[in-house]
Amino acid sequence: MENILHKNNYNGKYFAFLYIFLVIMEKNAPLHLQEIIYGSSDSIVSRRISNWEKEGIIRNIASRIYTSNLEDSPEDIIQRNIFPILGHLYPGAVLSHRSAFEFAPTSTGQLFVTYKYTKKVKLPGVTLRFLEGRPAIEGDTPFSGKLMVSQRERAFLENLQISRQLGPDSKTLNFPEIEAKLEKIIRVNGTDELNKVRDRARLIAKELGMDMEFEKLNKIIGALLSTNPIDELKSEVGRARSTGIPFDPHRIQVFELLFKELKQNEYKYREEKNSTTTAYRNFAFYESYFSNYIEGTVFELDEAKMVISTQQPIPSRNEDSHDILGTYQLVSNRREMTITPFSKENFLEILQYRHEILLGARLDKKPGQFKDKNNRAGDTEFVDLELVRGTLMQSFDLYRALSHPYAKAAFIMFVVSEVHPFLDGNGRMARIMMNAELTAGNQTKIIIPTVYREDYLGGLRRLTRANDPKVYIRMLERAQAFSDTLVAMDMDSMEVQLKKSNAFVESSEGVLKF
Repeated sequence: MENILHKNNYNGKYFAFLYIFLVIMEKNAPLHLQEIIYGSSDSIVSRRISNWEKEGIIRNIASRIYTSNLEDSPEDIIQRNIFPILGHLYPGAVLSHRSAFEFAPTSTGQLFVTYKYTKKVKLPGVTLRFLEGRPAIEGDTPFSGKLMVSQRERAFLENLQISRQLGPDSKTLNFPEIEAKLEKIIRVNGTDELNKVRDRARLIAKELGMDMEFEKLNKIIGALLSTNPIDELKSEVGRARSTGIPFDPHRIQVFELLFKELKQNEYKYREEKNSTTTAYRNFAFYESYFSNYIEGTVFELDEAKMVISTQQPIPSRNEDSHDILGTYQLVSNRREMTITPFSKENFLEILQYRHEILLGARLDKKPGQFKDKNNRAGDTEFVDLELVRGTLMQSFDLYRALSHPYAKAAFIMFVVSEVHPFLDGNGRMARIMMNAELTAGNQTKIIIPTVYREDYLGGLRRLTRANDPKVYIRMLERAQAFSDTLVAMDMDSMEVQLKKSNAFVESSEGVLKF
């Protein structure tokens, strides 16, 4: 069972629990306490079931299927017990084709099973689609009772059969879905693993008489490994892999969610008020100060002012001082901050040269170079190092389709933060890219004060973990509305404003005031 859950990326905890629970119930529970009770040819058992049904202890919900659950709908009961039902009523059946990957009915309730005959059996909430074919072979895996599941390579071959139906009624996944699964094998376990899939599929194809399906599979794998023409591939993720610029498809889906939400709404134009050179630089000082503070580079305000005014690091804190200087060098230069990407390649170039300035003193962090080790924050694993370039480049088309400066700023900031392309400095780079979009559009730049840090991180996490862009967008809009109240003609008076707003206190000690 563990092998099935690992290979096919199923919802492991749920199905493992379900399987163990049902085994225990079958062995220990009285018949009338089992959620699923099967009709029996044994006259004593059959009479008992009939009596229980008359007494209202159980009810019939499908042919030869009864339940002691008198509350839930037959559809819910059948759906959560479908695999034990299959194993009991159709011993030797093989969960196959798309169902061997999806491990759940399709959106129209179809579940595909290879068996002795071709037949359609309708149960409440699920339609069993039996397809005549070979029984389980070596390598197929037992799951529930006498139900088997097609091993990964057999399932790939089955999904390359011709299907007369389309969409959720089709027994097969479509080509882009198949390619995405094959590409994920490379992404997770490398090209050697995909070659093993091909070798194993070749042997299985001979045993099952599926040589034509293997030829299709071989062409797709060859194209993914760049040994066959790219024309064999139908999916974006497959084509990107073949051209040597693979990307993270899950992250692109999250970026698309954010893009759609940003595209559907209107955002206020907040014209830059701190437009003089002095005001722009004063604002940039606090922008730099807070951006570093969020990342743990903590200075007393007077220390940070001294570093900026003298352009010299504090000897005892050379690298931290250079972080402040690097950030300020970028965000205080209006000409630099009007530069925004005009192509996918230019996007990467801007990120790299800005990062080189930002972390120029931290040679161990490889300034200007994309990460060579994967990084994470808590439970969040950022984009794999091999997928950084491709994921950034794939995001560019969405970025380019946005027009409002705030929308572009919110989008590009999240992309850089979510990809985390560098070993260090990713949060600062994300906010620099965000504020460059706003400066280019003559809009108020955004400061994330210390007191707002948890709101800021919470908005990011909400989008990353729950696919909810609304909280993130509202959080950033509020931060810009606050920033729009700041007058930076004089650094000291701006400091007074910030203190009155609780900007310098921790979020546990206060809330942001306008």
